Amino acid sequence: MDTKLLLQIVGAALGLLYLWLEYRADIRLWIVGLVMPVVHGALYYKAGLYADCSMQVYYVLAGLYGWLVWHNAPKKKAEAGTAVTHTPLRMLPALTAAYAALHAAIYWLLVRFTDSAVPFWDSLTTALCMVAYWMLARKWVEQWLVWLAVDAVTVGLYLCKGIPVTAGLYALYSVLAVAGYLRWRRMAAR
Repeated sequence: MDTKLLLQIVGAALGLLYLWLEYRADIRLWIVGLVMPVVHGALYYKAGLYADCSMQVYYVLAGLYGWLVWHNAPKKKAEAGTAVTHTPLRMLPALTAAYAALHAAIYWLLVRFTDSAVPFWDSLTTALCMVAYWMLARKWVEQWLVWLAVDAVTVGLYLCKGIPVTAGLYALYSVLAVAGYLRWRRMAAR
């Protein structure tokens, strides 16, 4: 079996497990989130998606951070059911600025230091992922909307780069992001 195909299959299986755990707001998502980046990192490197590849290091570090935040959440909130909340409006300018700065920096790095054929799109999805992952660590409902944007763009990007199984996974992620958003919105309303 082709290495690229094997990495796509294993990555898709881990991705589905991760998303199911995220949908349920289950802390074990962070454990899967520490294994999955190794698989995806190898796949993205082979596909020439260098920002996505390097993003996997961020995912490991952010996964450790997210696990610590969720693990150390006040017991009172955990007993009440969940700590899922909406993104504070005052955070939107900072999140937008963080995204713009990350996108610009990653784009510059890709253009300057790699042979990436898709630096704009690769840096766009990577920057949005970084913002969404941080929002997930905070259990903000709207992180699902950022993931939806990432997923929609990523489907086309991965088809373009010849990794169709992973593109299919992201198409499924798009559907599940809508379901996750609706579920977390209900959770936050409680």
